[in-house]
This record gives sequence, structure tokens and C-alpha cells, in this order.
Amino acid sequence: MLADVRCTMLRARPAARDEHIGRNDQGIYDSHPPLALIAGRVPDVGGARHTGRMVIKVRAATEFDDVAALVGPKKPTSNVCFCLSYRIGSKENKALRGPARADRVRELCEHDPPPGVIAYLDGEPVGWAALHPRRDTSFARNRLIPHVDDLDVWSLWCFRVRPGHRRQGVQHHLIAGAVSYARERGAPAIEGYPVDNRGEQVDLTMAYVGTKSLFEGAGFAQAAETGSVLNGFPRVLMRLPLSERS
Repeated sequence: MLADVRCTMLRARPAARDEHIGRNDQGIYDSHPPLALIAGRVPDVGGARHTGRMVIKVRAATEFDDVAALVGPKKPTSNVCFCLSYRIGSKENKALRGPARADRVRELCEHDPPPGVIAYLDGEPVGWAALHPRRDTSFARNRLIPHVDDLDVWSLWCFRVRPGHRRQGVQHHLIAGAVSYARERGAPAIEGYPVDNRGEQVDLTMAYVGTKSLFEGAGFAQAAETGSVLNGFPRVLMRLPLSERS
């Protein structure tokens, strides 16, 4: 079980609007182990005001109801979402509908490791990040996303932040928590496949993969280009070593 990753963020004056998804984080991290060491840096806190405190905890996604609240479909009969498209085979993903789809995700929440991590604000789930060893996802067979080497890396590929909680740094906390959990479980490295939007606006419906700048802010570096394009932007493979071997 992932120990809580506690992130204390001071509410700040609104910064200039930045179209990079997940930017404008004026956070101060207070965690054990320090997220500054996990994520590679502490976000700039210049201009922060002590107008209130907001504590975000990141935990392993073992509670089905919390996963459903974040990535469950609006229609109970739907055969989409629940963040299954990269997790299971295409045939199974298209076939699962309604209760059967929910039951599959409930089963995944009981697996070791579970399907991802969740960010909580005062006990309420506000953010989701899909995380799993690459070998057990469709990325293992994806022809557009290259394999950099033969390391048993973990993949971090989908973010979801609830409306009303966006542009508050939740994605930064999710990445830090995902990195912490992967390291705790012995992953030699963790990688993501965000878009390289070069500062241009990304359609929110396509922003689930994150941006290159978001991953760079967490200490990741580009390890390879990919053949995948999303919302007109190329996706890149970002890698963060978690052990000496990587």
C-alpha cells in the first residue's frame, strides 16, 4: 500500500494564464519523503499569499468508488472511459459495457499493483493518474511508442482532474505520487507519453496525456520521439530513472 504522499499547497495570487496544462502551480511541498527529491524541483512560490491551506494526499487507487467518481462514464451502459483503452486489449475494451465494465475495473482495484493513483483533497477524490508496469499494458505492443531499452519500466499515461480543481497543481502532485509509488515498488524507471505542444493550447479532451513541460517540471527528460500524434501535436517519450541501473 502506498504511504500517503502529503502535499501542502499555499493558495496564491493568480499567475498569468499559461496554456500549458497543469502549469501555474504555486505550491510548497511538505512531504515524506520530500517531493522535491521525487519530482526533481519545488515549484516557484514567488508571490504566494498565506490566504489558506489546501492539503492534497496521493494514494494508490484501491477504492473502486473513487476511481469511478473520477473516470467512470456518465452513462451506466457506456463502453468507454474507466481508463481502460491502454490497460487491456482492444477487443475486450470494446466488448465491456455497463456493469461488466465496472466489474472489470473493480477487479483491477484489487490487483497488486492497482490501476493507478488518486489525489485526495480533504478526503474527496479530485485527481487520477493511470500507472502500471508497461509490460502489462497495450504500450508493450504499441508500434507508435518505442521501447527505449529492455528495462521493466512503468508507464504513466492518463490524467484526470475534476472540474473545479484544475489549475491548482493537482497534476504535479499526481506525478510526484506516481513516481513515489513506482519507486517504492522497485520500478527501475517510469515513463510518460505526453504531447509536445510547445506552449500552444491543447484541447482539454485531448490533454489527458499531459504535456512535455509538465513532465519536465517533475524531473523527466525526453528519451525518444514517437510516431503518435494527438490533437495535432507530436507525442514524446519522457523518462525518469528510479534506480542506478536505469
